[in-house]
Amino acid sequence: MGRLENKVAIVTGGASGMGERMVQLFSQEGAKVIAADINETALEKISQIDNVTGMKLNVSSEEDWAKLLKDVNDQYGKIDILINNAGISSEKPFEETTFDDWQKMMTVNGFGPYIGLKHVFPYMKEQNSGAIVNISSYTAQIGQGLNPYTASKGAVRAFSKAAAVAFGSHGIRVNTIFPGIIETPMTQALQSSKELLKQLEGATPLRRLGKPEDIANAVLFLASDEASYITGAELVIDGGFSAQ
Repeated sequence: MGRLENKVAIVTGGASGMGERMVQLFSQEGAKVIAADINETALEKISQIDNVTGMKLNVSSEEDWAKLLKDVNDQYGKIDILINNAGISSEKPFEETTFDDWQKMMTVNGFGPYIGLKHVFPYMKEQNSGAIVNISSYTAQIGQGLNPYTASKGAVRAFSKAAAVAFGSHGIRVNTIFPGIIETPMTQALQSSKELLKQLEGATPLRRLGKPEDIANAVLFLASDEASYITGAELVIDGGFSAQ
C-alpha cells in the first residue's frame, strides 16, 4: 500500500475493463485518480470509489484533452501520471476494411494517446517530473492482425519510443505495455465461443487468457517511483504467446 501516495493520476478508458482495474489499484495505492472515459453511466459508478473522480473524455477530441488536463491541474496543482489506456477494436477482415474504419481506429487508438502526450507535456515539464504509460498491443510486436487495429497500436509503439527520448531531459518517463488477449468487455465476443476460447488458451504457453489485474499490476510498477530509471521500455504481457 502507498506506492502512489500523494500522486495525481489520470487513466483514460478508466471506467471499465483494464482501465477500471488500474483505477481501483491506483486508488488503493494512495493516488488521487481521475477516471477519464466517454461512458457517463460507468463514470458515475466508478466515481463512488474513494479518491476517484470520474471525468468525461473523448480521447479523439483535442478540445476535450485540453479542458480535462487544465481542470485536473487547476484542482490538484499537478499531474504526476498519465495512463493512455482507452481504445477500440475490430474483428472485420482486412479485405472488408474501409477508409472510415481506418480513420476511426487511428483517431481513437493513435491520435488519442498522441494528443494526450502533447497536452500533458507542458504540465509535467513545468514540474520536471511525470510518468506516462501507453497501452499498445502484442499485435504491434508480431506479424498478426492485418487490420487498422494493429496499425494503430503500431503507431502507439513508435511515438512512445520517440516521446521517451524527447521527454527524458525533462524528468518525464514514457513506457509502453503490450497486452495479449485480456478478459474484458472489449474481448467478450472472442470469449463467447468455447471452441475459439479453447484454441486461444491452447496457443498460449501459460494456457489462459490474461486478466485486467495482470496489466494493472505492471502499469502500477511503471507509474511508480520504483521504475524511476525506466523509460522507453516495452513490456509484453501476453502469457508467452509472442515468444513462440
